[in-house]
Amino acid sequence: MEKRQVEVAILGAGTAGMSAYRVARKHTDSVVMIEGGPYGTTCARVGCMPSKLLIAASEAAHDARRAGLFGIRPGNVKVDGRAVMERVRQERDRFVDFVLDAVDDFPEEHKIRGYARFLSPHVLQVDDSHEIEAERVVIATGSRPNVPDFLKSAEDRLVVNDDIFEWEDLPSSVAVFGPGVIGLELGQALSRLGVRVRMFGVGGGVGPIQDEEIRECALEAFNQEFPLDPDADTKKVERTGDGVAITFVDGERGEVTETFDYLLAATGRRPNVDGLDIQNANLELDDRGMPYYEHYTLRCGDSHVFIAGDATADLPLLHEAADEGRIAGENAAFYPKVRVGLRRTPLAVVFTDPQIATVGKTIQQVDEDCRGRFAVGFVSFQGQGRSRVIGKNRGLLRVYGEHGSGLFMGAEMFGPAAEHIGHLLAWAAQSRMTVTDMLDMPYYHPVIEEGLRTALRDLNHKLSLGPEVVENCLDCGPGG
Repeated sequence: MEKRQVEVAILGAGTAGMSAYRVARKHTDSVVMIEGGPYGTTCARVGCMPSKLLIAASEAAHDARRAGLFGIRPGNVKVDGRAVMERVRQERDRFVDFVLDAVDDFPEEHKIRGYARFLSPHVLQVDDSHEIEAERVVIATGSRPNVPDFLKSAEDRLVVNDDIFEWEDLPSSVAVFGPGVIGLELGQALSRLGVRVRMFGVGGGVGPIQDEEIRECALEAFNQEFPLDPDADTKKVERTGDGVAITFVDGERGEVTETFDYLLAATGRRPNVDGLDIQNANLELDDRGMPYYEHYTLRCGDSHVFIAGDATADLPLLHEAADEGRIAGENAAFYPKVRVGLRRTPLAVVFTDPQIATVGKTIQQVDEDCRGRFAVGFVSFQGQGRSRVIGKNRGLLRVYGEHGSGLFMGAEMFGPAAEHIGHLLAWAAQSRMTVTDMLDMPYYHPVIEEGLRTALRDLNHKLSLGPEVVENCLDCGPGG
């Protein structure tokens, strides 16, 4: 077994790990990056990019079918499942190749293939090949799909999102368990590509939505395309000769059984820390076996260990992973000097149609932090000019502002162009703009952003401003 000593060991070569490596290497050449799985990042291989490729195909089919709205008489729209999946895989591989090229540029002596585990706080063993003594460690081991035991009865017809992008053709039917981000995006895409879809949830959640009015709007819209029960009463999952038989309670039909070709488990992800023997690192762990860490430094307790990316089980988003990798890598390089890093205003987008965007503080966080002293403005896109012109006039936007200061606090949106409006709102929140400041910005005509202005005007009308109204609440910044 080869033994080495390094200043910084980085566990994982995904988005967070590569970001940490690049930053750490600027300050020391005594660094090693350890990866046991395939190179290529979750985003490029099985996440952001292949899912958006599938969604793009579904949007093309959907737009062709609805061309009659504009007086265009389309012929028969036929989805060639093999051609759809071939493009998904080809373009996916292209994105992965870009990442592989980047990893290839890293010096070979900085890369070790294998799975690492802690032998002690400073000693790592990588399979049976290396023993690494590291002064500092960055855990960036990512996450994997989490599949509840009762779904495993689907046996070989059980798939996760990783599997879908390897399909050579589209099936005729899929049951989706989990109306979170992955389930909603893939479920709607498959439905629009002609696959029969039924979606099952637990607890009533729909994507990342926390605002009840937005959730109800989204639930109604999705149910117009495919059945979605956010709090399903599922009785049985069974592998049969025809596929997967699912017995559940339907509100109108009572207990029924439907059979699907596949069961897609979109039931969340779990951090890859359970194979690290992390108990040997002398870190304080919670009841899930996760190390406690500081949000702004990514440092685990008062130790020499830092954690970043999906391994934190916090915000499984590429831009968050990149930021966290940078913060953790820099602090590992300069340890014991540890500095607070820039944590940007929370921003999440779901690429359904209509899209979902969440920005800044949730309505519950605003209520708690501002002690109930806030107002909500809203707009429905049903009558919004530009949205009606392009036939995308569905959804709601709700924006939150603080009484007294007039600060914009956050927003949730289910509507057209949410990926773009979400960015505008995140920039405003991070700049600590007031609602009045935001209304002073330019708005062109006719654009969907005029709907944003309508919501902000409604909010501004409801806000009570000035120090004589209410003292600013403590810790009430929009960045979380």
